[in-house]
Amino acid sequence: MKLNSKENVTANLLWRLLERFGAQGVTFVVSIVLARLLEPNVYGVIALVTVFTSIMQVFVDSGLGNALIQKKDADDLDFSSVFYFNIVFCLVLYGVMYLSSPLIARIYEMPELVPILRVLSLTIVISGVKNVQQAYVSRNMLFKKFFFATLGGTFGAAVIGILMAYKGYGVWSLVAQNLFNLSIDTCILWLTVKWRPKNLFSLNRLKGLYSFGWKLLVSQLIDAVYEDARSLIIGKKYSTGDLAYYNRGKQFPQLLVSNMNSAIESVLFPSMSMEQDNALKVRTMTSRAVKIISYIIMPMMFGMAVCAEQIINLILTPKWAEAVPYMQIFCIGLAVVPTSLANLNAIKAIGRSDVYLKLEIIRKIFGTVTLVCFMWFGAKAIAYSYLLNCVITFIINAFPNKKLLNYGYGSQLLDVLPAILLSLVMAAITYMINWVHLSDLMTLIAQVIVGVSVYILFSIIFKVDSFQYILSIVRRLSNKNDRG
Repeated sequence: MKLNSKENVTANLLWRLLERFGAQGVTFVVSIVLARLLEPNVYGVIALVTVFTSIMQVFVDSGLGNALIQKKDADDLDFSSVFYFNIVFCLVLYGVMYLSSPLIARIYEMPELVPILRVLSLTIVISGVKNVQQAYVSRNMLFKKFFFATLGGTFGAAVIGILMAYKGYGVWSLVAQNLFNLSIDTCILWLTVKWRPKNLFSLNRLKGLYSFGWKLLVSQLIDAVYEDARSLIIGKKYSTGDLAYYNRGKQFPQLLVSNMNSAIESVLFPSMSMEQDNALKVRTMTSRAVKIISYIIMPMMFGMAVCAEQIINLILTPKWAEAVPYMQIFCIGLAVVPTSLANLNAIKAIGRSDVYLKLEIIRKIFGTVTLVCFMWFGAKAIAYSYLLNCVITFIINAFPNKKLLNYGYGSQLLDVLPAILLSLVMAAITYMINWVHLSDLMTLIAQVIVGVSVYILFSIIFKVDSFQYILSIVRRLSNKNDRG
């Protein structure tokens, strides 16, 4: 079977989805336990710490991981050079975070941030050890390895997080959970993946990889700083409580979208890279991805927006009720993000990292303007600026593919329109259940059952292409397993 055959790409995408949703599902359960035990302002502290570590995390990859995946003839010299460079660079980054912790704590007038930052920043070093193995798995489409590595770390971390939470360790239960998760994940990946660094190093190879990777690094760094700027502003200008509601409202829809994005990028990017010289093939793959992604994610996001109040009350208790409007805002905004990512992966795959960087700069200029305009009117206004930016981002990301792939706005609108219309109808019907005035639990159960039933029924009645395609893939995989 060809490495980039339709069945193989689909199977790898399914493995990646299982890994992402399985891991995040366990993490999500732990976060619910902690949310019930801790007050919202405690989560504000963790949110601030995560802002700084996530920015540092961008440097861990340095764009070189994607460069290894994209390079056609990457060999052991390339992989080993990147590995040794990452180790040294990550140690330097950790030193920067260690020394900067007191300054960050003074800026936010929260001395408790110092030890938390210093301990949680160890994830930077661990990620440096894991990074090249991860690139090797992605390049060779071995996503079953991710499934077992991630699930192993996640289950172990879940036990530690819950035990520490019940023992009263509070915020440190989250810190320990993150460190343990990444450590076990890395160990299992090293045990199951055969590649090992050789005694090889080439500065010239690094320079060659950086010619592609530095643009992605700058793009990802701009994106990370920009995304986290909202949290920094809310934490400083308003309160850690507001930041907790903001982040908690974002967590639920982002749990679905971020895992979808991770699965899409890790599978589509290497698959498209293999076809980078065939624009028609890349266009076809991008179009199919846009259709499938929108068909899956749109009803999830619209449905979650309708059920937001019941979800918050049941899962987090009414003390988190202020997170409901945030959740609804983020559901609508995040609905278009995976489709936007499919466009970016096509641009990266054909080697146009220069276009990728230009798009990043343009997006952030528009986004910064909206953030500055909205930030004076409260934390909810900042959330609305995020929604507006998601729409603007889609428009910007889709623009170059008209010229690069002959896949413009009209074609993309036709691809996503069935999912949008079906999701709107499903959401309207589901919302009517609120008028019956059942308990939160019964309302949520009824909304889920009705929503799924209506969406599938309308897909069958109108013979929606994406629904038929997914069924055909499931049947093929089922028949293959039966024959095996």
